[in-house]
Amino acid sequence: MTPLHLTYLAAEKKSAEVTDWAARVGWLVGLALFIALVYWLMREGWKWRGTLQGDLPELPSAPDVPGEARLTMSGRYHGSTTAGQWLDRIVAHGLGTRSRVELTLTDAGLDVVRPGATDFFVPAAQLREARLDKGIAGKVLTEGGLLVVTWAHGERLIDSGFRSDRAAEHTEWVETLNHMINKTEGAR
Repeated sequence: MTPLHLTYLAAEKKSAEVTDWAARVGWLVGLALFIALVYWLMREGWKWRGTLQGDLPELPSAPDVPGEARLTMSGRYHGSTTAGQWLDRIVAHGLGTRSRVELTLTDAGLDVVRPGATDFFVPAAQLREARLDKGIAGKVLTEGGLLVVTWAHGERLIDSGFRSDRAAEHTEWVETLNHMINKTEGAR
């Protein structure tokens, strides 16, 4: 190689660019603050929704002697909404909290036991309808993958969504609940 080529090669060699760590750290801190702000706003919105639903009465608790169990089911509670409005989640009194669930249907009503969340009881006279559906606020499944129970609480009709660990149980629940509701309405 000639001296001219060596000079040319030496002129083309550069050192690698140095990472600007201050700028990168600044962007990461900014992104973390933005994400924290979004989560805080979501939490405040959840609390505000609970405040707006403050007129909802306290949830009833199960009677001391509920009677013999007609049906039992283990699964998931996916939440409650205003009846007929599957996206209008109800969060007051813990009804918006998803959790595991143990359902027990007796002649007295529907006992909803939720570990880690507020349990509640729906008296038989308050049950209005049971059906299979595909979704409730924040949870969409295949057609018929969700057991939705409509019940009256105070001045509101509420849809509560449940999914059994064994989805084949849903049909039996719908038939039994609707038969029980029709029998209760006939007695009124």
